Amino acid sequence: MAPHMTTNPISSGSIFLNDAIDVAPSRLGDALLEQLTQAIVDGRFQPGDPLPSESQLASAFKVSKPVARESLRELAAMGVVLVQQGKVSRVRAMDGAPLQRFYRLALGSGHQRLREAVELRRILEGPIARLAAQHRTADELVDLDAALGCMDRARGNVSAWIDADLEFHRVLAQMTKNRLLVLQINGLEPMVQDMMVRFNANQSQTGRNWDATFDRHKAIADAVHAGDGAAAFLAMDSHFSAAEKSVEEIFGNPPRTKPGTSTPTSSTGRQAGDA
Repeated sequence: MAPHMTTNPISSGSIFLNDAIDVAPSRLGDALLEQLTQAIVDGRFQPGDPLPSESQLASAFKVSKPVARESLRELAAMGVVLVQQGKVSRVRAMDGAPLQRFYRLALGSGHQRLREAVELRRILEGPIARLAAQHRTADELVDLDAALGCMDRARGNVSAWIDADLEFHRVLAQMTKNRLLVLQINGLEPMVQDMMVRFNANQSQTGRNWDATFDRHKAIADAVHAGDGAAAFLAMDSHFSAAEKSVEEIFGNPPRTKPGTSTPTSSTGRQAGDA
């Protein structure tokens, strides 16, 4: 989708600069960053809108150009601003990319990282299915059926199956009309995809029951079509439960470690391996 473009590309920037407030020297960068962020949050800058230049920001807020430049770079790192050499900086629509980076850094690497990502996904997916059933539209049901159809045709093709599976869950998240849930699912997707690759590799060695996995997804879709939130929640939970044995075959069930410590604890939670 093309970014939103304002009819007067300098109007929002001019208003923002006119409202500039002097900031204390001890926190120049943080204060400017906060004011830019607030202008984006409250809609003064929309996706696609140009931001004032470094020079304009420096002049209006009485800060140095390096301070203004660093504020723009921090916004870019958060994924809300597109900064290109020699071009005006523009506001971006939020997506899951910043969360993907955050989760990669927060969870690190290894089996425990994937376990925790899947556990978080399981916590989210049941309520997502319920909300999807409650808020779905006719167009979204068409999209859900299209993703399910792709899964049906992809049986035996691991790469195509994973793509269709991920799309199925993306559509469900969109159906909730909850932007935070959509961002969370997008943010977890790279780790979920990694898990699914490992899961499917193991299944190809032990014998994969494509029909059973497809049927679980169809049960979720049927409940969403019916507008039955409780049934959708249960179908999703059943789907995750069914993968528990395969996940433990891949990773085993080692002692868990408390966050921030090296002390192992027992684990009674269930994990899921295929999304």
